[in-house]
Amino acid sequence: MTTESSSPAFAQSHATERDNPRQNQLLACLPEAEWERWVPHLELIDLPLGKVLHESGAPATHVYFPTNAIVSLLYMLENGSSAEIAVVGNEGVVGISIFMGGGSTPSRAVVQSAGMGYRLRADAVKAEFERSSPVMHLMLRYTQALITQMSQTAVCNRHHSLDQQLCRWLLLSLDRLNGTELVMTQELISNMLGVRREGVTEAALKLQAAGLIRYARGHISVLNRPGLERRTCECYRVVKKEYDRLLPDLVAI
Repeated sequence: MTTESSSPAFAQSHATERDNPRQNQLLACLPEAEWERWVPHLELIDLPLGKVLHESGAPATHVYFPTNAIVSLLYMLENGSSAEIAVVGNEGVVGISIFMGGGSTPSRAVVQSAGMGYRLRADAVKAEFERSSPVMHLMLRYTQALITQMSQTAVCNRHHSLDQQLCRWLLLSLDRLNGTELVMTQELISNMLGVRREGVTEAALKLQAAGLIRYARGHISVLNRPGLERRTCECYRVVKKEYDRLLPDLVAI
């Protein structure tokens, strides 16, 4: 089991450029007064592939701000099946139920692309949300953008082909990473999209045959992003437009 590095002093004084808290765009948007209050409490943590950050129905103790990792929000059925409802990366935060007042959600938060991030205790987040108008407005705009992604994912999964869904998923993931490669097991991708592994293989091979990606042993390299954007459905553009509209400061970073 991977041990989390959770020393606030480490997060504050030993963060490299790769692990700078302000690589998370929400943290980078904090006004200076709020930033100075938050920094001593931000804990740098390792986010390995498959790590569960929040469990379905369990009280959340922290919010997480990924810097170079991607986290999937999965809805879990009683029979153990799951489907992804949203992805969160360096543009956002995992754990909106804490400051929205719910405390827990029926979804599970799982790291889908390994990396690093920062976490903040639930009580500190709630105090800042109630204390600071800029924090409240920033988090509420992000929450609206996240709800748009969840809604569009539901529509996409119902009405669009699997290879279109895979294109959308790849593009949303790339928007939340610096680079063109994803390390993903076939099983994890199938869990994210809520389909059989054979279906993921077939869809990925179609994209590979079209020269859009290279897919082998859990490694996906995007070779032609404009081609992916042309092949995907309108769902990707709807989600991106809403993030850009609600969080313009993030786009400029």
